[in-house]
Amino acid sequence: MALREGLIFGACNPLLDISCKVEPEFLTKYNLKANSAILGDDSHLKIYEDIKKKHVSEIEYIPGGSGQNALRTASWILNYPNVATFVGCIGRDHNADIMNEKAKEVGLNTAYQITDKASTGTCAVLITGEDRSLVAHLGAANCFTSDHMDRADVWEHVKKSKIIYVTGFFFTVCCESIMKLAKFALEHDRTFSINLSAPFLSQFFTDQLKAALPYVDILFGNEDEAMAFSKNILGKESTDIAAIAKEMSNMPKLNNKKRIVIITQGHDPVIMAIGDSIRQIPVQKIEHSKIVDTNGAGDAFVGGFLAQYVQDKDLEKCIDCGIWSSGLIIQRSGCTFPEKMTYQ
Repeated sequence: MALREGLIFGACNPLLDISCKVEPEFLTKYNLKANSAILGDDSHLKIYEDIKKKHVSEIEYIPGGSGQNALRTASWILNYPNVATFVGCIGRDHNADIMNEKAKEVGLNTAYQITDKASTGTCAVLITGEDRSLVAHLGAANCFTSDHMDRADVWEHVKKSKIIYVTGFFFTVCCESIMKLAKFALEHDRTFSINLSAPFLSQFFTDQLKAALPYVDILFGNEDEAMAFSKNILGKESTDIAAIAKEMSNMPKLNNKKRIVIITQGHDPVIMAIGDSIRQIPVQKIEHSKIVDTNGAGDAFVGGFLAQYVQDKDLEKCIDCGIWSSGLIIQRSGCTFPEKMTYQ
């Protein structure tokens, strides 16, 4: 398929990542776990102050938010201006200016809602070795309202899209918009995809996920998210990721397309389930010495997958590009890109 503007439409919470290497004791102090993602509460408010005191020279500010990372990756790979459009809510501040600038650098079109009620959201990215712990403070991202999605200029981007991508994190903000996108995709034969995003979403947003699942054509997640899904939505304690993926794929669906389930497992094989068919795709292991951090790896995988999917490439090619993208990102700080894109 020839590239054009607006092939991908995505919705999530735009956040500025504040990234820093910390000691394991720092995670213990705030009752955090390595390789986890949570919504911060009052007990985490002093994290930013704490890292500025101890690590001010090592802090990096990187545009983030899971969905925005994925669409920035896809845009960078495709190298076609405005091939993807992203929506979410930001404040009227310098952090928002940084995100706008970085989106434009890779050709990502943004249709942000802008609020004066809160500052642009942030995410503390606390790196211990190769692992990262994410603590999000949604700020303005939490102010997204469904009337923004209903605006004629924004909805026009939805109508132009071939694939709609929504992260699980957006369920914490605007389920009404998610369901509107899902129903549009069903009625107009668009591909609707979601990401499980974090284990807590299956635990605390169970009903919302269950409501969206019959519309989902492509479901992304990692092994921890798959196990949380199995426990909280399928009602089964299981560590058999392939079996979980198969059951996810066979859950009730409102159209005749078989649901594609893609589960990543770090350096272990990617699992793809389509109905009763299971495939395991090997992942090329990156040398330990080359890994900078894993922040954004899952987002980059989705971005690589979508970049090939919108070109009608086969699913093996989509996964291969996803593996390449995530392998590239873990060799850099956060979800950032080199000048040249070398995937073929």
